Amino acid sequence: MATQDPDTRVMPDLTSDPDTRVIPDVTFIVAGREDFEKPYRVIIENDDVTPMDFVVMVLRLFFGLSLADAMQVMLTAHNDGRALVATMPFEEAQERVYSAHTVAREEGYPLTFYLEPDA
Repeated sequence: MATQDPDTRVMPDLTSDPDTRVIPDVTFIVAGREDFEKPYRVIIENDDVTPMDFVVMVLRLFFGLSLADAMQVMLTAHNDGRALVATMPFEEAQERVYSAHTVAREEGYPLTFYLEPDA
């Protein structure tokens, strides 16, 4: 039985069908510098795994909250499912959330923050 050289195989031309047109439906939005300077809300989500004292520590360490404010944010998230942590420029918020997520993951916790534009 003869084997065919893989470099000589003929692949069908799938692009020659004149009845097929591909029109991408993609919209690109270019964010300007001013969009990154607009305030964003940092929101914390409740989970049933991360210990409350760890959440308070993260809020104090990465978001600069006082003990009382960190406790209030943690309890609001615990009771309501989410809570506002702080409002700050996008890049600063993104860096703080990344740092908080990194420490939480290193400790094995699913602690989650997300950003939303401040209206």
